This record gives sequence, structure tokens and C-alpha cells, in this order.
Amino acid sequence: TSLQFRNYWGIEIESGRNFQVFDDLDTRGGPPILVPARPYAYVGVFSDTKSASYLDAGENVAHTVLGVVAIAAAFLLRDASLQKWLVVVVGLVALFFGVYGFIVAGNTPPNTFGVSNLESPADDVLHLVVGIRALAAAFMPRGAMATTTA
Repeated sequence: TSLQFRNYWGIEIESGRNFQVFDDLDTRGGPPILVPARPYAYVGVFSDTKSASYLDAGENVAHTVLGVVAIAAAFLLRDASLQKWLVVVVGLVALFFGVYGFIVAGNTPPNTFGVSNLESPADDVLHLVVGIRALAAAFMPRGAMATTTA
């Protein structure tokens, strides 16, 4: 659901619930554990495209779709090598949009395939950091990300 005000600012709101499941993702293929049901909520803000601080609904939708795909992949891709290559794809896409954002900065909105607007250097840097981190995680040795608890 979205609401746009007279000043062209607006909000988008979405909510739902994930059901209780037995899952072995957190144990990395070990014994399944009970993941409790939990609600989720999404709130997005967008602003007037003529504003210097334009917040883009297209990016919010893209990130929401990416999140849904990631959640689906957590349930459907049980093979670790398939999960690894999904992370590689996410990293490459993030790097692409990080570089692309610098290229199209200053172009008339929407400057990204006619759908979204990448104008903020902070967004571009964040995309680059996420891309580098995803690729590092994908190619890191299997036990390198393990943590210990006290």
C-alpha cells in the first residue's frame, strides 16, 4: 500500500508473517532447528523527484524483490554451491549498480533504465561495499566465517 501527499512525498507500507518451520540453514546442513513464526514489516519513503534529496520508490521495490528472492533461495537452494553462486550474482549486480550509479549521476531522472534514479554517491558507495563483501563471502574458505559464542 502506498500513499502520496500533495507535496509529492509519500510512504509505502507492507507487512506479513513468516510461518514456523524446521530448517537446517543456520546449522549449515546439520540437524534442523525450529525457526519460530515471525512477522515482518516494510516501510518505504519516497520524495518529489525534483528535490535534491530524492528518495526513490523504484530502488525500494528492487531491494524488496531481492530480499524475497534471498528468502526463497534460503528455503529452495539446499546445495551450498548453488547458494554460493547466488551470492556471487548478488555481488556482481551490486558492483554493476555501484559503478553504473556514478556513470549516470546527474542525468535526468529516472536515470536507471527508465525505472529508478541512482543519483546519490552514498548509494553508489554502499552498492560497491555490498558487492565486494558478497564476493568476499562467496569465495572465502568454508570455515572462515564461523563464529564462536561464549
